[in-house]
Amino acid sequence: MSDVARPTEAQIAQVRIAAEAVKAAIDAHLAAVEGRAGVGDPRVAGAYETLADAAEVYDDLLDRVHDEFTPFEVPRPGSAGLLDRIEPEAVSVLIRRDYTVTDPRLLRETVGGTTVAASLRALFGDYEPDRVARHAADFGLEEGDSTLWVVASEPVAEPGEWLAEPFDVADEDLLICRFDVIEDYDDELEPADPS
Repeated sequence: MSDVARPTEAQIAQVRIAAEAVKAAIDAHLAAVEGRAGVGDPRVAGAYETLADAAEVYDDLLDRVHDEFTPFEVPRPGSAGLLDRIEPEAVSVLIRRDYTVTDPRLLRETVGGTTVAASLRALFGDYEPDRVARHAADFGLEEGDSTLWVVASEPVAEPGEWLAEPFDVADEDLLICRFDVIEDYDDELEPADPS
């Protein structure tokens, strides 16, 4: 901090006001989460954005006035950043789906493998991942969480060029959008009102 000029009283006050705004935003976010009306409650999303905004202001002031940073980064896919400065020429769609093997016998009998590992190799070798997802229970599997990321990427110059590191482009700064399926939350969803 020796290279940084001593902050003025006004600058110190600005940082303190920003810190108080973060504290208030944390309390408001927690209250919204505790009182949410269900998955996707807009009050929770609004409180999240308010908290993210307050944290950004505090972090910026802390840097400018005290040459310090917070250890926190609030993820906001597709928000201001690298994607605002580039026009993606290509995208990569990255998918992760988790499964629990709930019935090894059914898996081996259905797919024809001698072991669970051999059956899984055969299952994912013979069936498209979407078909496995739709019929997981028929294969003795239970779906867990899943996520799908659409990420800006460079056009592929040569076929198979990225296969050595297939998820190397999973950079949050290049994230265009993200879709998460969390099984515990999905179980709580109620049917939509048709009216």
